[in-house]
Amino acid sequence: MDRSRNTQLRLLSYGVIAYMMLAFAWWSVLLFIKNRDAYEAKRDTMRLMMIAREEIPPTDEAFYSTPAFRELKKRYESQEYMILGEASVFVLSLAIGVWLINRGYHREVTAARQQRNFLLSITHELKSPIASIRLVLETFQRRELPKDKAERLIHNALMETERLNKLVNDLLLSAKLDSAYQLHEEPVNLPQLVEDIFEQMEAKYPQASFTFNKQTAIEDTLGDVAGLTSVVINLLENAVKYSGEEPDIEACISQHGATIRMDISDQGIGVEDKEKSKIFEKFYRIGSEDTRKTKGTGLGLYIVNEIVRAHKGKITVLDNQPRGTIFRIEIPVVREKGKQPVTDNQA
Repeated sequence: MDRSRNTQLRLLSYGVIAYMMLAFAWWSVLLFIKNRDAYEAKRDTMRLMMIAREEIPPTDEAFYSTPAFRELKKRYESQEYMILGEASVFVLSLAIGVWLINRGYHREVTAARQQRNFLLSITHELKSPIASIRLVLETFQRRELPKDKAERLIHNALMETERLNKLVNDLLLSAKLDSAYQLHEEPVNLPQLVEDIFEQMEAKYPQASFTFNKQTAIEDTLGDVAGLTSVVINLLENAVKYSGEEPDIEACISQHGATIRMDISDQGIGVEDKEKSKIFEKFYRIGSEDTRKTKGTGLGLYIVNEIVRAHKGKITVLDNQPRGTIFRIEIPVVREKGKQPVTDNQA
C-alpha cells in the first residue's frame, strides 16, 4: 500500500515538473516572438522616420549602415541572449532540483529498507540466544542431568550469553559513535592486544585456524583499548562468519615510519568491488545469497570504520589471493610526551 502510494506521488511530481517545463518552453517561445516583433516594429518605424527627415536615402544598405540601427540591433541581440540565459538557468536549476529530490528519495528508501532489515535481524539476534538460555534453564529446572551433559549445556548457555552481551555492547557503542564517542587514550601494545584476542578466538572457534605474524618492531601508541579491541574482534568474527566451515585467518602487523599497519585476511567468499564502498555504512549488509545465510546486524564494520577514523586512521578492503578478503587498517602512532621512536634494533 505504501509503495503504491509513493509511486503515485512520484508520478504526480514528475507530471507537475513536465507541465512546468512545457509551460516555461511555451512562454519562452512567446517571449522570443514578442521581442522579435518589437524589434521589427522599431526598425521599420526608425527607417521611415529617417527617410522622411531625409537623413538617409531610401535604400536598405544606407539604413543598415547607420549607428542608430546598429544600436537597435545590438539591444535586440542582448535581449535575446538574456532570454536564452534565463531559460538555461531555469532549466538547469529545475534539473538539479529534480536530481537532488530523486537522490534524496532513493536515500530515504534505502535507509528505510536498511533499518527495516536491521529491526528484523536484531529481533532474531535477540530472540535466538534468549530462547537458547531459557531452554537450558528449563532443562535444569525439570530434571537432573549427568555432569558431562550439564557442563555442555552450561557452556552453550555461556556462549549465548556472550553473544547477547556483544550484541548489546555493539548497539550501545553504535549509539555513542553517532553522538558522544570519545577516545580514552592510554598506552596500547597492539601486537599483545591482537595476540590476546587471538587466544580468545581460538578457544571460541576451535574449527578455525588463526595465524598471527608481527613483521617489524611495533612501538606502543596512545589509543582506546576498548575501541581497538572491538575493531579486532569484529574483523576476526566477520572473517570467521564468511569463511565457510574451516576458516583460515591470518593477521599481520607492521610499522612503517609513524604508521602502524594491520592486515586481517581470510580465504572466504570475498567482497565484490561494487560493495567495497558500501560495507562500512550503518545497517548495510551485502545482498548476496551467501551473506543472507549468516547472522548479523550490519553494525560491525560500521563500528570498525568509525573507531579507526576516531584514531585518525583509515581502513581499506583488498582482494586476497587466491580468494577472500584483506581488511587493512593504518593508524598513526601517537607517542607519549618525551618518548622516542622505537627502531628495529630495539625490538
